[in-house]
Amino acid sequence: MAEMLIGNGAAAPATGEIIKDVTEATFMADVVEKSMEVPVIVDFWAPWCGPCKTLGPALEAEVAKAKGRVVMAKVNVDENQMIAGQLRVQSIPTVFAFYKGQPVDAFQGALSPSEIKKFIDKLTALSGDDGGLSEALEAAEAMLSEGAFDDAAETFEAITGEEAENAEAWGGWVRALLAGGRVDDAAATLEKVPPAIASAGPVEAARAQLQLSRQAENAGPLDDLRSKVDANPDDSQARFDYATALHAAGQVEEAVDQLLESFRRDREWNDGAARAQLFTIFDALKPTDPIAQKGRRRLSSMIFA
Repeated sequence: MAEMLIGNGAAAPATGEIIKDVTEATFMADVVEKSMEVPVIVDFWAPWCGPCKTLGPALEAEVAKAKGRVVMAKVNVDENQMIAGQLRVQSIPTVFAFYKGQPVDAFQGALSPSEIKKFIDKLTALSGDDGGLSEALEAAEAMLSEGAFDDAAETFEAITGEEAENAEAWGGWVRALLAGGRVDDAAATLEKVPPAIASAGPVEAARAQLQLSRQAENAGPLDDLRSKVDANPDDSQARFDYATALHAAGQVEEAVDQLLESFRRDREWNDGAARAQLFTIFDALKPTDPIAQKGRRRLSSMIFA
């Protein structure tokens, strides 16, 4: 299922199709004309250039990861001085980016791996082609909403294989595992999230959901907890436990109501546990979720009253 969704099951282009040695005779076809279809990176290099030996392979590796959404042309300046002169290449390595027949970006000298990735990501965004990842994300979300948790998890996982720092895919993968009751697998997956996106919104939301799922494992019977709250409305621990059980039962809005009431009665109880739990619930919901929006407004009004 996942393989069919991403890139429509098409095989990745062969290396020779996306990384080519270009000469003055082929520059028009392989760079200018090709850039009408897809961004083209032009790497000006020479065999005697030390930094070129580092930059070139790093560029090739990132271009290969893009799987045809950007291509690379390598120009040996010793053998193609006319092209270098026309583009006013004064030192190497120099890299140009062409799109729609025109240079759109350039840099000189070596870049760090993260800077190279940003350079290529910016180019792939120009064409609006993400290799089918957006469609795959939408399909995975649909599977999740329809209860096909394992299929959703597999699809989200496949997307992270295509784009390792896709925060939406990592967050979706964890949410799908949690929805399928695979709490330990969800925790292990969160441990594998790349550091660069560890604090991204979708990942933080998944982390909050994991925390709530862990709490749900120890939630007590709803009726018993409700009776304890009714018997002593000022019992903050009982109300907190009741809210936890409500959330575990899928009654999210009711859980928020109980935590807000707990905060209203004693905002400092247990080092502000009610407020912290509210933020965990809000973080686990989408920013546009009406329960989160309403709850945040009510909590703010109490804090600043």
